[in-house]
Amino acid sequence: MKTYFKYLLVTVLLATAWPALPAQVLRDADFNSIGRINTNGMVRDEAGKSLGEFSADGTVIGRNGEVKGKISRLEIFDTAGARIGYINSDGTVHDGESHELGTVSLGDGKVSDAKGSTLGFARGIRVDWIACYYFFHMFD
Repeated sequence: MKTYFKYLLVTVLLATAWPALPAQVLRDADFNSIGRINTNGMVRDEAGKSLGEFSADGTVIGRNGEVKGKISRLEIFDTAGARIGYINSDGTVHDGESHELGTVSLGDGKVSDAKGSTLGFARGIRVDWIACYYFFHMFD
């Protein structure tokens, strides 16, 4: 019975702490902060202005409430349902025709284009959200 209550206590503590977790910073190639994505999927620029959000069902929503696309199992779709990209388990990002666009380093969060040039840094953020932000420009 003690074990059950310990698990219950840990679950309650995690549930109450989850919304309080800080937003993860998006950075440019020079490591300057350019925005944030919080744990609920809200995307904001550096000034705190909303750029959009990633909803729980995978829908990507822009700043004015318009649907930009959808994410499903590391695949990214446009509003017509056509696959425009996908992410491999090693962090490589491809367009809909399987051309490599770049990589997201799962270790240090470095985002690089296909030539190896640094686009930015995003650590502690879901890799599919990073791909939507840096490679598919869904919040421009």
